[in-house]
Amino acid sequence: MALTGRAALLAALGALPVGLLEPSWAGILAVNGPLAAACALDYALAAPVRSLVLSRSGDTAVRLGEPAEVHLSVTNPGTRPLRARIRDAWPPSSWLPGTEQAASRHTLTVPPGERRRVSTRLHPTRRGDRHADRVTIRSSGPLGLASRQGTHRIPWTVRVLPPFTSRKHLPSRLARLRELDGRTSVLTRGEGTEFDSLRDYVPGDDTRSIDWRATARRHGVAVRTWRPERDRHILVCLDTGRTSAGRVGDAPRLDASMDAALLLAALAARAGDRVDLLAYDRRVRAQVQGRSAGDVLPAFVDAMAPLEPELIETDARSLVSTILRTAPRSSLVVLLTSLEAAPVEEGLLPLLPRLTQRHTVLLASVSDPKVAEMARARGTLDAVYEAAAAAQSQAQRLRTADQLARHGVHVVDAAPDTLAPALADAYLALKSAGRL
Repeated sequence: MALTGRAALLAALGALPVGLLEPSWAGILAVNGPLAAACALDYALAAPVRSLVLSRSGDTAVRLGEPAEVHLSVTNPGTRPLRARIRDAWPPSSWLPGTEQAASRHTLTVPPGERRRVSTRLHPTRRGDRHADRVTIRSSGPLGLASRQGTHRIPWTVRVLPPFTSRKHLPSRLARLRELDGRTSVLTRGEGTEFDSLRDYVPGDDTRSIDWRATARRHGVAVRTWRPERDRHILVCLDTGRTSAGRVGDAPRLDASMDAALLLAALAARAGDRVDLLAYDRRVRAQVQGRSAGDVLPAFVDAMAPLEPELIETDARSLVSTILRTAPRSSLVVLLTSLEAAPVEEGLLPLLPRLTQRHTVLLASVSDPKVAEMARARGTLDAVYEAAAAAQSQAQRLRTADQLARHGVHVVDAAPDTLAPALADAYLALKSAGRL
């Protein structure tokens, strides 16, 4: 039994005349006896909680930063009306700070044998799966003095997907891809390396594209058209080890890497290439293989949603072995990892010949714009020391990038908001050069 504030108020008001006029046990019983009887009657008339039938419906997936609605249906199979306060509990990250109490608590009345529905509006602040916790129901009697309370567990999961903020860069990269294909309104030769077809010469075409043998067999001048390489295999590898947990701005490096991987996957799928995903530290955390062009992006988003950085050192040897097993033929391997000297020089560099012998390797890393800001600082002694430390850090990253380049690795090092378009541009440059 749970007593309401109304019962406490009546008890307090009854205690005043007893304390002033008749401060005795008889006076206390005269006031609190009827109140206790009224509370017991009210409790008996309240609808039972445990016999209620609850079910859920609503959203099962939502992008980070967008709201989701989960509906809770309450069926009252009893003979007494249900007057209830409901708390629909979810993890704290399911709401914006300060909005949980208003969003999770509901008031409803359900007549006997009927059903009512309430909606809980979620606004998740983190990626991953959000699991519903207990539903606590407090059923009050008609007098509002006492209530029954109980809990139900109604499972429901809302998967919070990566936001894919770099989607805004996709149209410009697709336009660049059409230029490589030679499919723009401007009469230019496609910059690809695979022969596509022959067509009639149009004034303005590059004369170097004229096919003289085909021209000799036709009544008009014929030019060759080209297209970029297609049906190539791309393996995107996300490093989920400790270095991916470092925060740049308000988010870990892993989030920026995932956003870049999504833009690359969307672009490569539209370019006719096959794209797979591997998330790894010391074991496979997520994997996507063999998806069609239309299914690649949804599969990537769904696989990345529950990923979180692991505070362990990535096993470079095991990672390379897994890449070679996953991509047995020549592929473009995109490593989204860090450029920190220790893990690269001690772990990855000795194993690169095994990768570069078979694959084209592109390494993309998230840099911290705060370091560049510190390197420009002047004016005080502390600022000079910070600038010296930042310059040393930048020089170390450049030295590590040069070592990777000497092993044939293409390196992209950019801030979180520019990593995705920079990686897409590097992919298009390799595609244009026929090096996939």
